[in-house]
Amino acid sequence: MTLPNVITLARLACVPLCVWLLLIGAFATGFWVILAAGLSDAIDGFLARRLNLVSRLGALLDTIADKALLAGVFLTLGYQDYVETWLVILIVFRDLLIIVGALVLQLVTGILQVKPSRISKLNTAAQIMLAVLVVAQLAFGWQVDLSLTYFSWFVAVTTVLSGTVYMMLWGRQLNGAERAGTGSL
Repeated sequence: MTLPNVITLARLACVPLCVWLLLIGAFATGFWVILAAGLSDAIDGFLARRLNLVSRLGALLDTIADKALLAGVFLTLGYQDYVETWLVILIVFRDLLIIVGALVLQLVTGILQVKPSRISKLNTAAQIMLAVLVVAQLAFGWQVDLSLTYFSWFVAVTTVLSGTVYMMLWGRQLNGAERAGTGSL
């Protein structure tokens, strides 16, 4: 097991802790755990590239850890009415779309694509930053309401753009598989 994969698994293991901390109102501790988990997303990728430890397993684990962390945190914050319901639905729907789309693509073409686009990386970073800001406001009383509103819209736009890019990419790949006669559906 490589160091980047261990870091990714630690991020995945933080998900239940993050949800629990938010549910019991331990926002200061939750802030630090979510911040550490968010930073670990950048660190594991950096180390994987820097140490030449990039792997399909690592890419898959990283995607799963990101989706689990963000879905868990946003579903919890939405449940507690700290994040708008429409934004939570948009974030979770995009993640479900990506998971289902990747599985369909793998089923049809035999290829499991886990390489995120630039807009998807930006979206993931923005979602992590929004979660950290919301929890920081709850934990430390920061008055960033207007900034959160604007940043929420930025997250919404990047979420829609990211989902759209994935659908376009998959459409092209499925179309190519259909033309090549490699589709199995």
